[in-house]
Amino acid sequence: MRSTFKPVVAIVGRPNVGKSTLFNRLTRSRDAIVADFPGLTRDRHYGEGRIGDSPYLVIDTGGFEPETKSGILVEMARQTEQAIIESDVVIFLVDARAGINSHDHDIAVKIRRIGRPVILAVNKAEGMQAGQAAAEFYELGLGEPYQISSAHGDGVKQLIDLALDKAHETYAKHEDLISLDAEESSMDELYDPEAELSEEAIAALEQEADALDVDELLPHEAEAAESATAAFNDHRIKLAIVGRPNVGKSTLINTLLGEERVIAYDLPGTTRDAIEIEFNHGDRKYTLIDTAGLRKRGRIFESIEKFSVIKTLQAIEASNVVVLVLDAQTEISEQDAHIAGFVMESGRALVVAINKWDGLDDYNKEWIEREFNRKLRFLSFAKMHKISALKGRGIGALLRSVNEAHAAAFLKLSTPKLTRILREAVEQQAPPRKGIFRPKLRYAHQGGQNPPLIVIHGNQLEAVPDSYRRYLETRFRKAFKLDGTPLRIHFKSSRNPYI
Repeated sequence: MRSTFKPVVAIVGRPNVGKSTLFNRLTRSRDAIVADFPGLTRDRHYGEGRIGDSPYLVIDTGGFEPETKSGILVEMARQTEQAIIESDVVIFLVDARAGINSHDHDIAVKIRRIGRPVILAVNKAEGMQAGQAAAEFYELGLGEPYQISSAHGDGVKQLIDLALDKAHETYAKHEDLISLDAEESSMDELYDPEAELSEEAIAALEQEADALDVDELLPHEAEAAESATAAFNDHRIKLAIVGRPNVGKSTLINTLLGEERVIAYDLPGTTRDAIEIEFNHGDRKYTLIDTAGLRKRGRIFESIEKFSVIKTLQAIEASNVVVLVLDAQTEISEQDAHIAGFVMESGRALVVAINKWDGLDDYNKEWIEREFNRKLRFLSFAKMHKISALKGRGIGALLRSVNEAHAAAFLKLSTPKLTRILREAVEQQAPPRKGIFRPKLRYAHQGGQNPPLIVIHGNQLEAVPDSYRRYLETRFRKAFKLDGTPLRIHFKSSRNPYI
């Protein structure tokens, strides 16, 4: 019987050999962008696969060119090397149609140096005789090559079975070594005659024991409250980072994680896939989504960039909170407004981060704030933060606003309080007449969350103008402190049964 061990399988190889296609096949998803385009994948992309009741993790990597000395290919190679280090077994994918070349030899040498178990898979072998496509790849010295077709699924089941068996074998050997080392170290500690505490250490321990106060333990009621809070915090916030190209989205992701998790390169369009990364900060759990930069439609020339845009828009719709990153060193453009508008239409909670703030003088800081208030005035509900993703400034306050926006988006609104606020608003300012009739607003209740939806019932409500709708939004938002989330109001008129 297998343990709870969850194997990690890394897929590596030259560009355009079918790694992302195999990734989608193993994860039964379309998370990775697939196109006949070399160098499509750049970052590490994680997904979960399953065989029966046995789950495993799969890492899709960019085209591996280990001998590259400059450019973005260096960063891609680092990402691939990190994936190999994190893995329990490596699937080295080669192209049966293109044959073997010098890059395949370089990758084989690199994998052997890292020392991970490796399986050589010869992809695109559909229609070829058994052994025909694999014959020349024996010279890589990585054992028997396995012919597969990731596009058609041929041989993929046998491949992943073999990979998981190798991973579990390696894990079992590693576990035995760990247990043996632990036994030896415990025996050494038990029988070491020199392992005596000094008088100073004993005094420190006694002082620490005296400092313990039993009365400080939580009472039973507090434990119940703590468990309720923990249950709320267990909800993982899906946080999408969006913006124009080269505004610092990937840098912000790396700063939050404290590692070079995604490629941050001074080149527009570096990120192509929507990369999901799990992240914990304090008691809160997040899923960070790094997205491709969104340019104007007229500037999108490559077909692959169109797929990246689709992935970004899907990531926004799938998220709970969106961080819109702006570049303080360039003017706030029409495209920034378009992106913000799409976030609002999707109904997602929003926090604005103006990045590269540390590089501005006082005049430019004042100017960019005026530009923000002028061009993005419709984002008045969202909190705005001035940050430096590169230097890590303002990140803590940004995350606090994300938590507040998420709480506001999922806030439960009581019907009596909603109705009371509605009546107070009508008493202070009644809706305008339409002809001889005046709309009558009777009561309100919550119709949904993320974003909060308030349904107002009454008569002749189709005559309520947009200006009065905005007035009600302001009243509700102020009463419930709905900062950071859009608020939608739906009017539902009662039908007169005698008409």
